[in-house]
Amino acid sequence: MSLRTRSAGRTRFGRLGLVAALAVPALALSACGGGGSGSGADSPYGFEAEEQEADSPITVWVDASREPAVDAFTKAHPDVPVNVETYDGGANGSGSFQTKITAFDQAGSGWPDVVFSTQNNDAAWAAVGQTPFAAPLDQGYFDQEFLDGFTPGALDPTTVDGTVYGLRNDLASVVTWYDQSLFDEFGYEVPTTWEEYEELGKQVAEEHPGYIVGSVGDAWAPEVYFWGAKAPINTVTGTDGFSADMSDPTTVKMAETLDSLIDSGSVVQDSVFDAEFVKKYTGKVLMLPGPIWFSGALFQNADSLDAPKGTIAAGLPLAWEGEEAATGNVGGGTWFISQHSKNLEAAKTFLEFVTSADDYQVDLAPGLPAYASAADKWLGNQAKSGYFAGDFAEDVTTASGQVWDGWGYPRFSQEAVFAKTVTPELAAGKKLVDLLPDWQTALENEAQVNGYTVE
Repeated sequence: MSLRTRSAGRTRFGRLGLVAALAVPALALSACGGGGSGSGADSPYGFEAEEQEADSPITVWVDASREPAVDAFTKAHPDVPVNVETYDGGANGSGSFQTKITAFDQAGSGWPDVVFSTQNNDAAWAAVGQTPFAAPLDQGYFDQEFLDGFTPGALDPTTVDGTVYGLRNDLASVVTWYDQSLFDEFGYEVPTTWEEYEELGKQVAEEHPGYIVGSVGDAWAPEVYFWGAKAPINTVTGTDGFSADMSDPTTVKMAETLDSLIDSGSVVQDSVFDAEFVKKYTGKVLMLPGPIWFSGALFQNADSLDAPKGTIAAGLPLAWEGEEAATGNVGGGTWFISQHSKNLEAAKTFLEFVTSADDYQVDLAPGLPAYASAADKWLGNQAKSGYFAGDFAEDVTTASGQVWDGWGYPRFSQEAVFAKTVTPELAAGKKLVDLLPDWQTALENEAQVNGYTVE
């Protein structure tokens, strides 16, 4: 793969599928190359590093949505040479990140210095092995004061056995997006429970056909609906235990709720990022449970729903009647630094900038930054813009603290399993509740392939 410096242009590599080799631990490779800069406690980084080359460029992998982060960094730090490659970011559990790193491990060379992944569960594999890809970040490499600046809990998905291996880009809690102007026009009340949500969906289908209250057309649908419903179908115990209980009453109840709304037509099976979704549902999205980053990716995006100012609100997560509200998390993304990097100082400077600097996280980022001070300013900007209806800042902040902790981060993608096992069967007309046993089997098989003991 040829590389060019950031000033000379970009390179792209295509989407790569999952392969069976993903389950095989990385080969034991020397991290030192021709002589390391110290191991463990002797290293200023907390791990055995390559011989450092202070002027060497860093290679950074990002998805297309994070290209503005690289642009902002190179503008702020023109003295740091960056080779940038765009890839799919592991979207929908494609496994491209892990596939490429596995190949580089086998070859003994080729690793990038920095990688952005949309999948928070990548830390589970990138942090393991005799020579893991991901560098530990809290063993002397980054200042603890900087790490403490992240919103409490933001780094939990990237913490393995008490060590931080990645920095979160943004918080992706699920909120209840709704169009206030349509609720006013139709005379509806915004639901606060899943039961009210189902009732409203049926009413909308009858009284205003063509308008929708949700979508299950993307691979992250389980993280929106089943995680928010507190369904115990993605449970990780310790480092090697996994369970998925599709017979749990909560799991079944959510599946039946979605079946009912899919049948009515008010929950659709289109991906929110398909041109067809935009064509059919612009101006007709009454409600859409989804992550905070829908704010910039969908509603304020001129190429997507492009909702008029003052119409869209981010409501609080829904709850089962009589229970406390909980919510799921859809990505948010993680930045990793490679233990193989020969310019760890430049990689550190890059990560500090893209996760916390106002130039990117406050001024350009489409979602709520994971870094607390940037998050406060980002919310302030949204409030000042007057774009969103309702109390956007308060509701988003509340939702960020309601992510249910019963959903784990295994070494495989829940999204990929759902997309392969459930999505095509739903499209063929099968009921979600009838697909639960097959879904459970697929998850358990994937867990076993990845070295988990299924409980």
